[in-house]
Amino acid sequence: LDARNSGTTMRLLSGLLAGQPFLSIITGDASLRSRPMERVVQPLRMMGASIEGRKGGLLAPLVIRGNDLQSVDYTLPVPSAQVKSALLIAGLFASGKTRVVEPTPTRDHTERMLAKMGIKLSIDGPRITLFPPTTELQALSLDIPGDVSAATYWLVAGVAHPNAKIKIVNCGINPTRTGAIDILLSMGATITIAKKREVTGEPVADLLVQSSNLRGTEIGSNMVVRAIDEIPILAVAACFAKGTTIVRAAAELRTKETDRIALTVCELSRMGANIEEMPDGMVIHGVGRLKGTQVNSHGDHRLAMTLAIAGILAEGKTTIKGAEAAAVSYPEFWRDL
Repeated sequence: LDARNSGTTMRLLSGLLAGQPFLSIITGDASLRSRPMERVVQPLRMMGASIEGRKGGLLAPLVIRGNDLQSVDYTLPVPSAQVKSALLIAGLFASGKTRVVEPTPTRDHTERMLAKMGIKLSIDGPRITLFPPTTELQALSLDIPGDVSAATYWLVAGVAHPNAKIKIVNCGINPTRTGAIDILLSMGATITIAKKREVTGEPVADLLVQSSNLRGTEIGSNMVVRAIDEIPILAVAACFAKGTTIVRAAAELRTKETDRIALTVCELSRMGANIEEMPDGMVIHGVGRLKGTQVNSHGDHRLAMTLAIAGILAEGKTTIKGAEAAAVSYPEFWRDL
């Protein structure tokens, strides 16, 4: 199987395949083959999975020989919805209860979907317990809500532009995912959440956003875990805010498709941002303006879209090398822009 650029695909499928009676090999592109897989391989091995990979299972490709799995009681060393979900999916094929303990709540799409499919789950604060299924999972017809991570680019475009009004329809507002909205609201953004409803167990709404007077804020660990993928584009919003924005406890950004801390600082600095790199985050001093120039996505889809929004807010022309990377997660981004 080729997961291309998707860490979620590789990690969740590892949990699924660990309990199957056949051999599987999962690989990906050069970026995914450089991303850490030990965090999911180690607990799956504790359940009895046979998984090999480069550097002792630290890196893909992963070779999975399906085994009979045993239940596990595992505390995540760092928050990771991908690892949590992989273990819960593996738990469907394990004997006994599977329990995962989170240091901080992470996105819960897997728990919601499994519950809708008839799986018994117990959620007690940070502890999620999955009971082995006694019958087959129930099939579902799903309406997938719009991705709040993708929506954040339009939210930032709307709040930072001097004359904008944007409506985003059918956007997922799962509270484990809406850190970016909460951060923008704390910065003084004008965002209205309308037509709240539930679709297949997921909360959905329409978002209306317009030009705002932003102010700097501090983004710490509790908020970062709910907005980890949106930190680069939020840094653009911070450039147009009054005062200083500080991002902490975001070292996980260094292990994504690229080192998103270093590259966000590097590329926005080219555009005139007053931004400093920290080991686990960044400090952005609002300057109120950016200038167009030549920048580079370094093949990272989120950086490509971040630089695009920075470019439409900047004075003058911006040229983005590697702009096609946006298609990894948002194939129609350039058309929508």
